[in-house]
Amino acid sequence: MTCKKTYIKRFSAWAPGQGVPELAFTDPLFRRRLSQISKMTIQVVHDLLPLHDDTKIVFLSFRGELSKQYKINKMQIEEGTITPAAFSFSVFNTPVAVASMALGLKGGYTAIYPGENSFNAGLKTASAALHSGVPEELVFVYADEEVPEEYAYLLSERPSPFAFGLLLNRISGHVPLSSLTEAEGTCQIQTPLAYLKSLLLSGKLHVPP
Repeated sequence: MTCKKTYIKRFSAWAPGQGVPELAFTDPLFRRRLSQISKMTIQVVHDLLPLHDDTKIVFLSFRGELSKQYKINKMQIEEGTITPAAFSFSVFNTPVAVASMALGLKGGYTAIYPGENSFNAGLKTASAALHSGVPEELVFVYADEEVPEEYAYLLSERPSPFAFGLLLNRISGHVPLSSLTEAEGTCQIQTPLAYLKSLLLSGKLHVPP
């Protein structure tokens, strides 16, 4: 099995700079505590609708809830304590968990922190799950938020926040998952940004307004 057998049915993306999606389709009290990465994740999954209630999500991020984690670390240092509410919104799987809740998806999810910065590992995981014989379609989401100023010195280049989602299936006729990155019969995936650019420049996929 290779990722050649996996196809992209629909595509969505969000690149806000320092802004966040409005999420007008959610309850104000629900979205009030959400971070930038959680709001972007909800938005890109929402833009892939309609989805089956049992649609599974594979979520990949290199930094996760970094801003929330920073606030927790600061709280622990300065106050010596962590509130349960703050912790519950800071864990790595928070974005995909709240997206499932916001959109009523009951298919479950997988949250991946890729070893050795391998974006390809996330796509392979999504493709493998799709070909397990259980789901008819599956959502793959990549998202990373703005890096807090306090952490910027640790990075050689401060990455821009963005997110995108792919609705994947096994139906030939849609865009192959590897069609834009294939090299010598293998699936050579670069960075999430490089992959996003290749999707946008290909003209093969429509991005919802």
